Amino acid sequence: MYYLGIDLGGTNIAAGVVDESFKIIGRGKIKTNLPRPSEDVVKDIYNAGVMAVNDAGLTLDDIASVGMGAPGTVNPETGMIEYANNLKFNMVPVRQILGELFKKDVYIENDANAAAFGECIAGSAKGAKNAVAITLGTGVGGGIIIDGKVYSGSNYAGAELGHIIIDCNTSIECTCGRKGCWEAFASASALIRISKEAMEKDKNSLMWKLCSGNTDTISGRTAFDAMYKGDNTGKQVVEAYIRYVGCGLVDCVNIFQPDVLCIGGGICKEGENLLIPLKKQLEAERYSKHSIKQTKLVIAALGNDAGIIGAAMLFKSN
Repeated sequence: MYYLGIDLGGTNIAAGVVDESFKIIGRGKIKTNLPRPSEDVVKDIYNAGVMAVNDAGLTLDDIASVGMGAPGTVNPETGMIEYANNLKFNMVPVRQILGELFKKDVYIENDANAAAFGECIAGSAKGAKNAVAITLGTGVGGGIIIDGKVYSGSNYAGAELGHIIIDCNTSIECTCGRKGCWEAFASASALIRISKEAMEKDKNSLMWKLCSGNTDTISGRTAFDAMYKGDNTGKQVVEAYIRYVGCGLVDCVNIFQPDVLCIGGGICKEGENLLIPLKKQLEAERYSKHSIKQTKLVIAALGNDAGIIGAAMLFKSN
């Protein structure tokens, strides 16, 4: 059997045909091209899916079901994307429209939840009954798997783990409007902000040379690269950032006590230089430090494919 998974993003609509071994055997991609009417976006979701099926050398008759992950508040029971700010979607009946186009059963879920499900099905959290997946990107995304199924709360807007508060006294405002959110300290965007602030205090930091004196070119790698070259300010930035990331991860463990806590995002390419200090912080601060069974902290294995694989396999969660 073959399954079609679609990852709807603000930049691209990515589709993949997934086989029973959870391998992507065909792909399709179309620019989301926002802003434009939701009907046009949904038509291109279908077109991207057909591209993937053709790329796999199959026809739609070979596809057992279709799954899609999308940003925002996604209601898997009604099949509605109730609200997605970046897409400008408001109560869009995606499942109904795609079901009519594909003539297949269609399953939809929040994109972060779909990615978390993908890691549980075929990635670093494979085999875990309970897992939490965190994505450190422009924001901090969260996905929760409980008893092998996606958990999204009574209103399907749950798992917004980036918006737990880790500093209630700060003046730093999150994009959600609150102050002190984990996302405002642990996202890649936050790391860039922290790097710029440190550079302003230390005009001799190697980070200035690495960005050629142009702070607009600073990335999440800048402070790490400076640290590797012996820059003390870069080292201080990295250590502060990792403490912020670790603070939220400890909260996730204390709340959910998952079998596996999986972290992903571009910053995770730092590998052990990120993972080792996070593990030490987790071991030192988690409430359950004396329990026999402990949460395993791992780096996500599937990258951008997690959303496609998780979406394709949503029929298992439903």
